[in-house]
Amino acid sequence: MAMGMGGRKGGPAAEINVTPMIDVLLVLLIIFMVVQQGAQKGLSVQVPPPKHEQTTQPDAAQTIVLEVLPGGRYAINTQPVGAEGLQTAVARVFAGRPRKVLFVKAGDGLTYGEVATAVDASRAAGVTVVGLVPPTG
Repeated sequence: MAMGMGGRKGGPAAEINVTPMIDVLLVLLIIFMVVQQGAQKGLSVQVPPPKHEQTTQPDAAQTIVLEVLPGGRYAINTQPVGAEGLQTAVARVFAGRPRKVLFVKAGDGLTYGEVATAVDASRAAGVTVVGLVPPTG
């Protein structure tokens, strides 16, 4: 009811109709929920299980580990690689391999951007699965 009877003289008393405000708030809530789902960003990576849960060891010759070192340096299976030749080196390593799985191991004190640059370069080189190696110790 938009108006009610009240007051001393029996005249109409004005009341605020809150129904349209609730409708607007519900529409805004739905809009924000939809926008929030689209705004989420991140990297899709697979992390290997801890060593005590690992039942089968992968073949060392098939495992490729990209180490991200401080100062913009990289190493593929302990072989140093320059930052400018990273994508080319990763593409060369995976050229004849049917499984394109790479593990990225980051050194201490690195920023998210430095690790993301290495992951982006490996994805551009044709790697399909990127796993992050958890810190040891």
